[in-house]
Amino acid sequence: MSNFIERPRFTCALGGAMATVTALPKGVPILHAPSGCAGNHAWTQAGGCGLQVGGYCGGLSIPGSNVQEKEVVFGGTERLEEQINNTLKVMDGDLYVVLTSCVTDIIGDDVASVVRPLRDKGVDIIHAETGGFKGNSYLGYELVLESLLGTYISKGETKKGSVNVWGIAPCFDVFWRGNLEGIRNLLRKLDLEVNTFFTIDDSLAGIQQAGSAEFNIVVSSVIGEKAAEISREIHGIPYLMTDLPIGPAASNEFLRTVGTALNLDQEFVEKVIVQENLRYYQLLEPMTDCFNDMDLQRYAAVIGDSNYAVSIARFLSDDLGWLPEVVAITDVLDEEKQSFIMARLTSLTSRVTPKIIFAGDSTEIAGQVKEHWANQQGKGGKYNNPLTPAFVVGSSLDRPLATDLGVAHLSVSFPVANRVVIDRGYTGYRGGLRLIEDLISTMIINR
Repeated sequence: MSNFIERPRFTCALGGAMATVTALPKGVPILHAPSGCAGNHAWTQAGGCGLQVGGYCGGLSIPGSNVQEKEVVFGGTERLEEQINNTLKVMDGDLYVVLTSCVTDIIGDDVASVVRPLRDKGVDIIHAETGGFKGNSYLGYELVLESLLGTYISKGETKKGSVNVWGIAPCFDVFWRGNLEGIRNLLRKLDLEVNTFFTIDDSLAGIQQAGSAEFNIVVSSVIGEKAAEISREIHGIPYLMTDLPIGPAASNEFLRTVGTALNLDQEFVEKVIVQENLRYYQLLEPMTDCFNDMDLQRYAAVIGDSNYAVSIARFLSDDLGWLPEVVAITDVLDEEKQSFIMARLTSLTSRVTPKIIFAGDSTEIAGQVKEHWANQQGKGGKYNNPLTPAFVVGSSLDRPLATDLGVAHLSVSFPVANRVVIDRGYTGYRGGLRLIEDLISTMIINR
């Protein structure tokens, strides 16, 4: 029997696909699924995404075919066709995306045969096969991107200075709106035209022009790579993969990497970096006396997916001067990706080398972190150096761990149930300042 994951930090592929389509401007998902899928995912999303649920045709208003035993036995394509026609009459959308479920993928319903005639009639509708058993929510995000790239976005004449940004999964990066905006602001400082797909400033007309981009930028070492490969095959657009840039050190590296890839004037890029660093440290400087006098440096345990865990650990170590002792990566990764992430975390500028854990089971993560903490406490004595004071940066699932260790805690990675998130983000220079505010505010909130 396969191992189970207790308290996982993602949903199935369908959940990720639903969140992704809902985040598209006037995108309407149509589920070809049993009745429970939409409800279960809606409440999971509400409880884990900083109370972000619903929106335009999202949450419990998502239309679905509600397949029953009859459809399982005789096939559900007729029911799906009926549901699509009803949705087109009732739901005012600019793009309709049919998403399949475990049941309909297993019985082999030919969804393409239902969608294709409607596309031939001029209806903006596509589909993605997103049966939950195929993978987790991050795969669902990629499957929707792949469908957009293969069906909805056409190849166009390359527009110099235009870029697409991928690698941030709506809702499963709880701060996705703010993070995408932060990335866009960074790139606009290099005079680039940026297509982020999922913010309120994006449009479907802009998304349809994504095939004309000069470059695709994937701000993840894991999420979005397959979509970027497909775009390169279909549209001929090259891509680069970077870490999620949080704070000045990572943002400096990000801007230089993008500048080199797009052959931008390096003197201009360095000028932007100098200006942004000057602003960052001028804003941070008034707090530095309190930071030192109040001894606000901390040992840290960082827990999250490959996007957050790596980037936040680097920020804490290289920008804030904290000491990340343990970094737990909750993604399901192959050995090659694990080796890449380990190399990133063992090459911190501060030369701090954290213990690295690859696990998705919350109980296993907590056990390994507590074991490491206990092993470092020593047996007392004059030269004992226990890991205190400390801080857990993770998800809402890690609050009990922080309580057991007697340390502060901030939820930043999915699921986040104890914060309201609207458009907050941690990317870029300003995002680093926001993260410092949130970390230290958590520590002094009871003063």
